[in-house]
Amino acid sequence: MLEPSQNDELPPIPGKRYFTIGEVSDLCAVKPHVLRYWEQEFPQLSPVKRRGNRRYYQRDDVVLIRQIRHLLYEDGFTIGGARQKLSEPEEGNAMREQHKALIRDMIRELEAVLKLLSEE
Repeated sequence: MLEPSQNDELPPIPGKRYFTIGEVSDLCAVKPHVLRYWEQEFPQLSPVKRRGNRRYYQRDDVVLIRQIRHLLYEDGFTIGGARQKLSEPEEGNAMREQHKALIRDMIRELEAVLKLLSEE
């Protein structure tokens, strides 16, 4: 495991489509058995499995693994806390969309009132 001072020194993610578990392990400074464990704990993390049950991770998976790693190793979250933290933005986006829709409706109503007032 990396020392806390070295945690920000992860290598850049290459422009490949698929990565093996060994490559992801090197890119994220996490051992392969930890990656397999995280797959069980984080439903968002699901690499493609092909011949012989070999895992192939995509770029989004690598970014997610780095987020999980940051939450666990640098921010001190538990597995459950990190799982909850990762699910919050989805709820936040839904809430933002509801607010945007509400604001759009209010603008339409105000424009209708303005139109009525300007006709008089």
